[in-house]
Amino acid sequence: MSNQTEWWAPVKSDESVAELFGGERVGGTGEPGGREPRRRSRSSGRKREERLRKQRRRRSVAVLIVALVMVVGAAYVVFSVLGGAALFGARGGSQEAQVEDFPGPGRPGASPVVVNAGDTGAAMAATLAGAGVVATEDAFLDAYTANVDAASIQPGTYQLLLEMKASDAVLALLDAKNRVSTKVTIPEGYTATQIYERIKEVTLIPVDQLQAAAADPAAIGLPAEAGGNVEGWLFPSTYQVEPGTDAAGVLRQMVAKTVEVLSAKGVAQDQWETVLNKASLVEREARYDPDRPKMARAIENRLERDMILQIDAAVAYGLGINGTELTTEMTRDASNPYNTYRHVGLPPTPIASPGEKSIDAVLNPEAGDWIFWTAINLETGETRFAATSDEHDANVELLREWQAANGG
Repeated sequence: MSNQTEWWAPVKSDESVAELFGGERVGGTGEPGGREPRRRSRSSGRKREERLRKQRRRRSVAVLIVALVMVVGAAYVVFSVLGGAALFGARGGSQEAQVEDFPGPGRPGASPVVVNAGDTGAAMAATLAGAGVVATEDAFLDAYTANVDAASIQPGTYQLLLEMKASDAVLALLDAKNRVSTKVTIPEGYTATQIYERIKEVTLIPVDQLQAAAADPAAIGLPAEAGGNVEGWLFPSTYQVEPGTDAAGVLRQMVAKTVEVLSAKGVAQDQWETVLNKASLVEREARYDPDRPKMARAIENRLERDMILQIDAAVAYGLGINGTELTTEMTRDASNPYNTYRHVGLPPTPIASPGEKSIDAVLNPEAGDWIFWTAINLETGETRFAATSDEHDANVELLREWQAANGG
């Protein structure tokens, strides 16, 4: 059996190459001895071999091209499905972590960035990378970890540069010169104690310094009408606190805002404390804005009749507890000057800092003869108002039914 693998048919021993390719048989009718035909046969064989070599080369090139196309196609599919990490590693062009970083020193144009109280290095990294201050979060984290002082970066608002080297960004955050004004937001209904805590969280001014400043009415601009007590006079709003501002300076802004609001609403100065006192009761008792003017009217109606106010929020404030902790026994304690179940009239001072809506409700109470109110759903805060004891008792029964159904 022949082991020839070429595609053409093998030549039989009694055939000449010339017969296959249309030439003359060796030793045929040519010159005697067949010498010239033999030379032509050798020439034809060489041509045949050359053609075969060219064909083999073409086939090899074709196979190589097909293989290359298959490899490229497979790589594209892997890259599309798994992403660059499948080919180059999770963080760059090799198994080693390659962190992209700006060369620095940076350029102006960055928006102020805020470092919140409790922010981790990762949180700062996300903020700075998002603002374009550093190239990547990884670059900042590496620089943050490498700097032993980084953990002492203070909360606040910073003005940095765009495209800073990560290590320079860490140093910039450690430099108080780059801190700009800090925003402090005081919600409606906060007590002075709660406000001190909020200020400390954002500005890092210690609570004891704030308490000391509040005890100095002249230092914070507290009007004489306040009787030396700052409660209710720290207006709920958002304040800009500049670097270097001390405790007295922060509280002075808040007291000034209260005076500004009361003056703008035309409240006589000798009524400032009274309005704030009533508004603080409304602020702590009402959950929905439409209830505020009704509640303010009910308070006025009770005061006009010399009735005790029976406001739980005031009793709880005097005891320094949350309203949900109040018990019936506590409402019988006459030693609590804020116990409006035992003492007629307004509490000695406001019980919180009221917002404008509660102040407006006191200045413009809704017309009505209500003297009672009670929440009938402690979850939603739905409140019912009543002009008579019978109506009120019916509303209280609704509250009891809700409590029984909800384990309250």
